[in-house]
Amino acid sequence: MTTTAVDFKDVSTAGLESSPVADALAGLRANEARYFKTKYDHEFVVQPAEDATDVVNRVHQILAEERDLYIESTPLEATEFVVDGTRWSFVFYESGLAINVMYALEDGGKRAVGFKLSEGMDVPEELADRFKFARQKSKLAGTIRGTFFVIKGTY
Repeated sequence: MTTTAVDFKDVSTAGLESSPVADALAGLRANEARYFKTKYDHEFVVQPAEDATDVVNRVHQILAEERDLYIESTPLEATEFVVDGTRWSFVFYESGLAINVMYALEDGGKRAVGFKLSEGMDVPEELADRFKFARQKSKLAGTIRGTFFVIKGTY
């Protein structure tokens, strides 16, 4: 199992080269790494999606059961970790899409699925008619478009 710590000072496209927006996706991944390092002092480590099928399957199960949603793009990398009582799952897709699941381990805590679109990618067809995306500026990732929904079930 190959794991890679994401460097947000020297941004690399390693693992994301097949994406048509690899540079922007690498910036988006680095943006997430910086957030977790700054807020929680947690090192953001990813692995190839084929080595993290449990994470990818869990994210896809939540999308299917909560919103009857199926992502068309190929997953490239994934990670999952627990910080501050919350399990975080991330999947980075070839299209430039990044999905994260924030799942509080304690009942009644925050649980949501977030979608982020790399700069330069179109809104995926499976999301286009179902979500409105807000824009956010990032030094590492340019303009990120994002949206989310609250998880109602238990996973």
